[in-house]
Amino acid sequence: MAARILHNPGNVRAILVMLMASGVARNSAQETPFKIAVNVDLVVLNATVRDAEGQAAKGLRSQDFKVYEDGVLQEIRLFRHEDAPVTVGLVIDHSGSMRAKLNDVIAAARTFVQASRVDDEMFVINFNEKVSLSMPGPVLFGNRLDELSHAIAKMPPAGMTALYDATAEAFQRLKIARLEKRALIVISDGGDNASIHRKNEVMQMAAQSTALVYTIGIFDSDDEDRNPQVLRELARTTGGEAFFPKEMKEVVSICETIARDIRNQYTIGYSSSNARAKVGSFRKIRVVAGSGKSGKLTVRARAGYATSR
Repeated sequence: MAARILHNPGNVRAILVMLMASGVARNSAQETPFKIAVNVDLVVLNATVRDAEGQAAKGLRSQDFKVYEDGVLQEIRLFRHEDAPVTVGLVIDHSGSMRAKLNDVIAAARTFVQASRVDDEMFVINFNEKVSLSMPGPVLFGNRLDELSHAIAKMPPAGMTALYDATAEAFQRLKIARLEKRALIVISDGGDNASIHRKNEVMQMAAQSTALVYTIGIFDSDDEDRNPQVLRELARTTGGEAFFPKEMKEVVSICETIARDIRNQYTIGYSSSNARAKVGSFRKIRVVAGSGKSGKLTVRARAGYATSR
């Protein structure tokens, strides 16, 4: 799924992640009786693995995975399979075309919140031609069902659509999250007719972000503004998934599926051997899994990442 890319050699967070994975880290860095120098980048992926029946594949080991960057096999340095708390941004389209659908969207969002952990943290971004950070007062993140439901419902559906501006704002908000694991759920028709940001800017943010993006495309067959390709591309770039319900009642079950997906992933980390890549270049990632016990496995992970230095 999403890649956590730590570009600074000696980055303390990278050190702690690696120590925690090996069981060496204690409650605080001060209890570690020695120093470790890290002079490589750590790329961390959250991968969803399914068997031939489409069910989550469990019990896999690090040796069951292979990770390729730009076609070159990488050495796995970090491996975990655990249900970690997550920061989730709910990005909800409130343009005029959503007027008849908003009650179903709110019900679906409530379903997602109910399926979350008590230590998850969430925020809501509503948008039409304007973008609104909709948590109450000074609250940045929350996990109360009533609070989040009210935040989604507070903007009346009307006006045009600034999807790119809203998604860009959501990526910025994720940067101040305290949790390492991060995701966005974007509910929209995929169209945009009001943003200052452009599609390529948002896709660059997605390639550099630690977050995975799940998209739910809601539109009518005669909706001229619909753009499902944008929603597919956002999801594919980050290792999330795009959903296109045929009926509004399916949105609730989709949110249940997303909640399960986030909760049941493999975390895989490697130190990139591609030291000569140009700044700003895109490195392609491919993850494969195979186990004699599980038969054919399908892996969904981010398509790659953009270098920043």
